[in-house]
Amino acid sequence: MAGYEAPAVVAPDQSIMGPDVKIRLKNVSKVFETRKGPFVALDSITLDIPTGCFFMLVGPSGCGKTTLLRILAGLETHTSGTIEIAKPADGRPGNSMIFQGDSLFPWMTVWENASYGLAMRRKPAAEIKEKVSHFLNRTGLLRFADYYPHQLSGGMRQRVSIARAFSNDPDILLMDEPFSALDEQNKVMLQEELLKIWEETRKTVLFITHSVDEAVTLGDRIMVMTAHPGREKATLDVPFERPRQVLELRARPEYGEFVFNIWSYLRDEVQRARAQDEGRTS
Repeated sequence: MAGYEAPAVVAPDQSIMGPDVKIRLKNVSKVFETRKGPFVALDSITLDIPTGCFFMLVGPSGCGKTTLLRILAGLETHTSGTIEIAKPADGRPGNSMIFQGDSLFPWMTVWENASYGLAMRRKPAAEIKEKVSHFLNRTGLLRFADYYPHQLSGGMRQRVSIARAFSNDPDILLMDEPFSALDEQNKVMLQEELLKIWEETRKTVLFITHSVDEAVTLGDRIMVMTAHPGREKATLDVPFERPRQVLELRARPEYGEFVFNIWSYLRDEVQRARAQDEGRTS
């Protein structure tokens, strides 16, 4: 592998990507050094994510989805290849990340958690009040503003995470299986809420999920990844119009056909990942 190259964050007028591409990856690989030797987590990932796209990553466990997200968030370094991310023209933060687990500060109230990013950027009190009030209201949490995380259900805590991310007004949202630990009822409700807020803001989103249903429900474009090492197997455009209602969409026969189409790409990779895991534990 070639030496490490840091992600390039470029101003819009310096970008070679054009105004319609927010993130460009070219031959991006990630190798971890382990006691047993090099472990290739990602192998030559090349993709463009358009500005304002709700881009979904699906793949079996261990295929490198979270590693890719962490690289884009600046929490991990890639080993080779190039990454270009268009810089916001108005000085907004480049990205915010919503994690799979509970990432709220337990000593802060709902309001303090939701306003954290804006407060750290020293935004005026009036702006903080306006934005945080808006997104707490959109997520149904305004009346819980003085509650602490331990006083909330798991679904409500994830709503706080969503409100915090959108309140900070990032250019890009990186979401790592944020609903995976929730029951199906809460998951559907949060998917509905996320879709409504996204329709309002049209952020560029990169969203990881194991659920084909979730990928088709939320996404504009879906990339299916192979089992380890993670490569692109297929990238498909979701053919359903927006705005979307989760349950109404899933009742349509063409929805089931498209889910089956995605699963047909994914099935062999899940089986291959399972065989790899059995080989490592045998």
